[in-house]
Amino acid sequence: MYSPSLLRRFFCFNSASSSSVTTFSSTNSKKMSLVFFGSPQVSATVLDALFNASAAPSSSFEVAAIVTQPPSRRDRGRKLMPSPVAQHALDRGFPSELIFTPERAGESGGRRRPTNFLSFVFFLSETFLSSLRALQPELCITAAYGNILPTKFLNIPSLGTVNIHPSLLPFYRGAAPVQRALQDGVKETGVSLAFTVRDLDAGPVIARERLEVDDQIKASDLLALLFCKGSKLLINKLPSIFDGSAKVNAEPQDDSKATLAPKITPEESWLSFDEEALVLHNKVRAFAGWPGTRAKVLVVDDKSSNHNVLELKIITTIVRPDYKIQGNDVNDITFVKGALLFPCGGCTALESIRTPCLCHPG
Repeated sequence: MYSPSLLRRFFCFNSASSSSVTTFSSTNSKKMSLVFFGSPQVSATVLDALFNASAAPSSSFEVAAIVTQPPSRRDRGRKLMPSPVAQHALDRGFPSELIFTPERAGESGGRRRPTNFLSFVFFLSETFLSSLRALQPELCITAAYGNILPTKFLNIPSLGTVNIHPSLLPFYRGAAPVQRALQDGVKETGVSLAFTVRDLDAGPVIARERLEVDDQIKASDLLALLFCKGSKLLINKLPSIFDGSAKVNAEPQDDSKATLAPKITPEESWLSFDEEALVLHNKVRAFAGWPGTRAKVLVVDDKSSNHNVLELKIITTIVRPDYKIQGNDVNDITFVKGALLFPCGGCTALESIRTPCLCHPG
C-alpha cells in the first residue's frame, strides 16, 4: 500500500514499555480519519491527548497516521533516535508502518540542527503527498511539525488542516513565537487554534486561550505550558471542526495587527551590558536552552596589570531594582552571595545565578 522508500520503519528501535499502551485497530469507516503532524516533545503532549480522546467509546475519530521528522543523532552517544513524537507513538502501541518520516527529494545524510522547535522547514515530496492522499484523511492536525506545507498538501484533507500555534494570533506569526514574546517582555500571551492557509500562520482562528506570563518563566517551560493548554483546547473544539461549524464561525485575522516572530540565530546569543537589565533578563529567558546567552568580560589583575577575557554562559538571571549602580561601579562586576552582579545600561543591575565559564582566552 505504501512505498518502502516513503516510510521510515522503527523496528530497529526498542520501544520502552508503557502502562498506557493503546490498542489500535484497522481503519473504521464510521470514524473520521485524522492525521497528526508533529515532532518535538511538546507535540507528543498533543498526540497523547488525541490518543486518549480517540480511545473513548463515544469518539468520532481515529488517528490514522502520524507524520514526523526522520530519526536524528542526539545525546552524548550520538545514537540515531526517533523524534519524541515517533517514540511516544511507539510507546503507546501505534503501528510503526503508519509513522511517516518524509524527507525532501535529494536530502543528504547530514541534517542541520533546527534553530528552534518550529523553524526547521522544507517542502514535502510528491511521493509523500500521493501516499497521504491514499489515506483520505478528513482532518490534519499540526503541532510544531516544522515543515512548510505546500498548497498541494492543504488540498488533501476534506475538512482542512488545523494548527496549534503558541501565540495570540495575529501576534507573533512565524518560527519563534514564544521566544520572541519573552524577548519583548510581554505580560500576556496564549495559544491559538487556527486553520492553515498558504500564508504563514494567517488562517482563520477557531479559538484562543490567554495566559499571564510569569516574569521568571523560560521559553521551554512556557512552550510546554502553551501546548498543554492547546491540546485541551483542540480536544474541546474537535466536534465543531468535524461538523463544519468551526470553519463557519472561525474569525479571520486582522493582518494589519500582525507581528512576526522570525527564527533565532546563534549570533543573537551575545549579551551587551550597554542595554538595560530588564532587556537582558528577557533575552536570557527567551533564548534559554538554544541558543542560550553568552557574555564576554574582562578580568584585570591590578597587581600585575595582566588581563584575561572570559566567556560566560548566562543561564538564569534576576533584575535587581534595589541595587543602584554608582558612577565608579559602571564597569565593575561584583559577587553578591555567590552570584555575579553585572552593571547594565541606565544604571540598572542584573544578577546572574548560574554562570559557568566556557573559556578564557588570554
